[in-house]
Amino acid sequence: MMQFTDSHCHLDDSVFSEQLPALLAQCAKLAIKRIIVPAIAPDNFDKVLNLAQYHHNKPIKIYPCLGIHPWFLHELNDTHLELLSEKVTQAKNNIIAIGEIGLDGAIIKRSDDPAAELAKQQHFFDFQLNLAKQQNLPVIVHHRQSHDKIMPFLKRYQLNRAGIIHGFTGSYQQAKGYLDLGFKLGVGSTITYSRAKKTINTLKRLPLDCLVLETDSPSMPLSSEVMAADETGKDVLTNSELTEQEKHRVSAHAEANAPANSPVNLSKIFAVLSTIRVESAEEIARQLEVNIERIFFD
Repeated sequence: MMQFTDSHCHLDDSVFSEQLPALLAQCAKLAIKRIIVPAIAPDNFDKVLNLAQYHHNKPIKIYPCLGIHPWFLHELNDTHLELLSEKVTQAKNNIIAIGEIGLDGAIIKRSDDPAAELAKQQHFFDFQLNLAKQQNLPVIVHHRQSHDKIMPFLKRYQLNRAGIIHGFTGSYQQAKGYLDLGFKLGVGSTITYSRAKKTINTLKRLPLDCLVLETDSPSMPLSSEVMAADETGKDVLTNSELTEQEKHRVSAHAEANAPANSPVNLSKIFAVLSTIRVESAEEIARQLEVNIERIFFD
C-alpha cells in the first residue's frame, strides 16, 4: 500500500487549531502517515515542539523542525539566534532539521533599505547553516528570487545531510546545482498550475530519487482547476484540456468552496506528479518515501 509524507506543512498555524483531530483523521485515510512541521520564528518554537509531542504515538507522526524564516526578521536580533541555538540543543533528540530558513529576494527588493535587508537575511541564514553543521542536521531552505544568493552559502557549508529546497521552482541547471550538493527538491502546488512550464519540464528530467512531496499548507493553494477536478469528472492534470466554460465553472466553484490549503491536498499533488513522471504511481510513491528516509532518518 502506498504511503506518503508531507515534508513541509505549517500544521501549528491557528487556522488548523479547531479542526486538527478531524484533519489528521482525514490524512490517515489518505495514507499520509508523516507530517514535517518547520518553525518560522521564535514565537512558534514551543508550539511546534508541543504539537509534535502531543501527537506522539498517534497514527500520524508529526516531526518538528526549528528555524527562523527570512520573512520574520524585522524585530529580531542576535538574541533570537542564541535562543534558537539553545532550543535546538535542548530538543536535539526531537527535531529532525533546521528550518524553515533561507533568503527571499522579493522581500529584499521591496525593502526601504535593500542592502541592509540582504545583509540581515544573510546573517541569519549563515548562522542557521552553521548551527545545522554543528548539530549534523539537514536544513529546509526557503527561496524566492534568490537561487544565486543561496547557492554560495550551501557550497561553503557542504552540509553532510544537506536537506530540502522547499517549494522548488526553477530551471534544470538550478536544480542540478542543488542536487550536486546532496539536496532534495520539494514538489508542491506549483506543478498544479499549467503556466509553471519551466518547473514542470525540470521535474520531468530530474531523477526520481531527488524529489519529495509537500503542501506548505495553509499557504501555497493549489490551482482552482485541480482543486475542483472532481466537479468536472476529469483527471487531475487535465486542467490544460478544460474548455473555457469548464475553467470558469471550476474556478467559481473553487472560490466559493476554497478551504485553506491543508495536508490532505498532498494526494492531489501526488496525482499531478504521477502524470508528469513516466514511472508508475506505485514506484513514485515508494521512492518518495525512500527519499524522506534518506534525508531525515538514516
